Formats: sequence, C-alpha cells, structure tokens
Amino acid sequence: MSGEKNGKIWVIDDDTDLCLLLNKFLVRNGHEAEVFYSGKKALDQLQHAAPDLVICDFRLNDITGAEFLKSALELHPGLPVMILTGYSDVKNAVQIMKAGAFDYITKPVVPEELLLLIQKALDSSKTEVHLVAHTTKQKHEQETVDWYLAGASERYRKIMRQIDLVAPTNLSVIIYGESGSGKEAIARKIHEQSQRSKKPFVAIDCGALTKEISGSELFGHEKGAFTGATVQKMGSLETADGGTVFLDEIGNLPYEIQVSLLRVVQERKIRRVGGVKDIHLDIRIIVASNEPLKQLTGQGKFREDLYHRFNEFSIDVPPLRDRGEDIAIFALAFLKQANAELGKHVQGFDIEVLRIFEQYKWPGNLRELKNTIRRAALLCDRPQIGVEHLQNELLSVDSLKSTGINQFSAPAIGKQALKNANIDAEYQVILDALAKVNYNKSEAAKLLGVDRKTIYNKLRQFENIKK
Repeated sequence: MSGEKNGKIWVIDDDTDLCLLLNKFLVRNGHEAEVFYSGKKALDQLQHAAPDLVICDFRLNDITGAEFLKSALELHPGLPVMILTGYSDVKNAVQIMKAGAFDYITKPVVPEELLLLIQKALDSSKTEVHLVAHTTKQKHEQETVDWYLAGASERYRKIMRQIDLVAPTNLSVIIYGESGSGKEAIARKIHEQSQRSKKPFVAIDCGALTKEISGSELFGHEKGAFTGATVQKMGSLETADGGTVFLDEIGNLPYEIQVSLLRVVQERKIRRVGGVKDIHLDIRIIVASNEPLKQLTGQGKFREDLYHRFNEFSIDVPPLRDRGEDIAIFALAFLKQANAELGKHVQGFDIEVLRIFEQYKWPGNLRELKNTIRRAALLCDRPQIGVEHLQNELLSVDSLKSTGINQFSAPAIGKQALKNANIDAEYQVILDALAKVNYNKSEAAKLLGVDRKTIYNKLRQFENIKK
C-alpha cells in the first residue's frame, strides 16, 4: 500500500503489546496512528485535537470504555469510536453501541475484519450528514430493514400483522424489546408502509443525549443562545418535518427534556433553544424502550402524561433466544449480506453450526448474530461455515440455553448405535429446516448450504434405515 495517510487513528489500550501491534499494523496499511495507554490522557488530548477514528479497549485501568465514549462524544459529537472487547463482554458492548459507539471488535482481532470496519468508519465520517450527534444504526451501517425483519414463527407473523395494521394510521407507537432485537427495523418498516414514506425518517438514541446537549439536538438553537452557539441550528425534530421520528431508548431521556417533548406531542410545536417563536411540525413519533414505560412512570423516571400520549399502540419484540424457529432464516439473510460485503461466496452452514445457533443465548440479539456471521464468513475457507469458524463463546456450556433446542434423544444401544445417532441428528435438522421454509425443499437446501438432491437423498436414506 502507498504511503498516503488514509486516516488519523488513535488506539487506547493499557495492553502495551497489543498497542504496539495495532500501531504497526495501522501504519503498514497507510494510516497515521497514535497510541494511548490511558483513557484519561486520551481525553485530555481530545480537548485540543481530534482524530478521524478512535479504537478503545472496553476495559481500561483508569476509566471504562463507556466513560471514555461518553466524554469523547460530548467533546466531539459524531466522532467514530470503535470498542475492543473480549467475547464475554458482548452484552456490554451492545449497550455501548446504543450509547453511540460506531461498532465493536471482539478479541482476538482479525486483521481483515479490522481493516473493513476502519474503512467503513472513515467513509461514514466523511460522507454522512449527522442529523443528531448520536443517531442509531441508520448512521453507522445503513442496514436494510428486511435483514432485521425475517422469520417463519407465529411471533414473527404477529409482528408483521401489527405493522400492517398500524402503519397506515398516524398513531404513536411504543416498541418494546431488548437492545439489538430489531426495534429500529420495525419503526422503519412502519414508516415505509405509511403515507409519510417519501419524507424523512430520523432515528435518535435518547440514551446518548445528555441533559446539556439534548435540548439543542432535539429542538435546535438560535445564534447566541449559549456559549459556542455561533450559528443557528435546526434540531432533529424539525429536520423530520413531514416524516417520522424514532426515539430509541426513550426512557433514558432527561426528565427536564420530557417536559418540552410533551408540548411537541400535544401541540406539534417546538421552540428552538434561545428562540421566541413557535415552529409548527407535522411529524409522527415512534418510541422504543427496553423497559416497560409504565414501570418507569411508577419509579418517577418517566412522565406519566407523556407515557399516555405515546401509548396509542404497542409492539413487543421477543429476544432472539426466544425465536428459535427464526434463527436459521436470520442467519442465511446475514450470510448473504456478509458475502456481498466481503466479496465471499460462502453457501451455507454445517448442520452442527445451525444447532449451536439455536442453542446459544444471544445476549446481543440480532446485532450479535450479524457480527458472528460476518466474522465467520471472513474466516471461512470452504463452501460452508463450520464450528471451527465460530467464537469459543458460542461453544461454551454456560452460553447455551438450559432448555436446548434441537436436543436429540439418544438412540438404542447396538452395533448401529453411533451410525444411527448421526443419521437421526441429520434428519431432525433437515425436518427443522423444512418447517422453517414451509417444506420447500429447494429453500431448505439453500438454508443448509447443500443442493436439493442431497435433501432428497438424506430423506430417502433415513426412510430406508427405518424400514
């Protein structure tokens, strides 16, 4: 690679060996790198200058990665920050994504994966217009809605029926679900199927809005409204005029800002910070929370009158661990995406991999599944992803469901026991795959990464054994 500097990247980690390796790796690939062994020292330097990208460890000796992220984004809204984490910290990493991190990388670091994410981060910071300092997945990955809305289960069909029912209306909607379960995808689908589809969809992560910046980010401000307000700024709500606003993790919105938001909901008017005139808005508001808002009102954390304004319609999104029937379908969708993104041609998954996917708890839900498959596809050097391409965390007993899906009953003891046990396991997985695609053998073959003839042969083989 030429000596041209593609980006200025800071690496923050108290592991000196890892910092040295990453520094050499980044420089060798044309980037300008600077290393910090302390999160606080990096924050001090951010007071004076900012890089194009920060790679920060989740566990630092002096401060946490979450604390660094919060302070860094207050100093430089929109700064791409990627978090380095061990696989056991995935659940925390997903939470930090909700706080505004660009993405997370699991250790040990795969060089090709790191380069891919770095390029995406640098491209994002150069080309995107930041409607708000901390938007959600729309800003980071431009994810296709349909990749997060797939399935064959009754729960999936219920969600789609609810979307079809509420989308044409102008009702406010509350979407409940864990982080990474696809709440924003549902909000986008509602917007796409509404009469507002030609107008903006603006997603805002309320959990990343501090009390100090939330008023300006949501409502905008006038020139001179406060120190540093050198120009007039349009807020995110005003930007969405005519369209839909998605307020993610609404329960984290500062209580004082909830008062101003109530007026928006009631009167469809805003007043910029430091302004004297009202601005009329035509917006639909969809909110999401990983906690029941009714419960938060009882704790005094959320205004009850605001809750009742939002509570015109609600959708509950189950966690991925409770959607065993849909996991393989999601996996195939994410594999297609990974192939396109990485220039790979992986055809499917080994049967044992699908079984592990259905047993794993998925604390990070769909985002974790997507990242797992992207990483596995990157490592895969054969037609199908195998167990050897998975992270160890997916293989540990503690990470599997206590009531495992696809647990096969032991065969009778005999000279054919081992052979028949393998055949029984294969047959069960094939039946499960067929059920997921309404018994379409061609689709089941795609799901399992085999040809249609193989499905027929396996079924015929099993029937012959049982005779």
